Amino acid sequence: MRLLRLPVLNRNSKGFTLVELVMVIVIMGILAVTAMPKFFNLQNDAKETAEKGVVGAVRSGIYTYFAGNKGVWPAELDSAKTAACSTSNPCFSAVLSQQGVTSDWTKTGKYTYQGPTGSIYTYTGSSGEFVMTTVRRAS
Repeated sequence: MRLLRLPVLNRNSKGFTLVELVMVIVIMGILAVTAMPKFFNLQNDAKETAEKGVVGAVRSGIYTYFAGNKGVWPAELDSAKTAACSTSNPCFSAVLSQQGVTSDWTKTGKYTYQGPTGSIYTYTGSSGEFVMTTVRRAS
């Protein structure tokens, strides 16, 4: 009875087998799939944090205006048109220095603004309040 011998690979051969390459690709795919949701959450967290920063700055600006104008609240926060905030249409320019906010926000009405997360904020001139009136849309 004769035994079958499998061919022995030449020890000097270089390169990877197809199975090794496929395994590396599969592992990289699994890592990518697990990392993507975390990446998108970081983007949402950054937008929320930036929005909170602008809201805090606007509220501070409202109080600074109040203190500097003998106890009078600003009638409006800016003279921007109802549109996206931009360099030619800055929002909050009456209460923020350096030309106000020029991106990511939208003026949706005379006293209402939409932040980068979709939350709606309303300014009340009689009390100086700048509050969130509609919570952001689900993302």
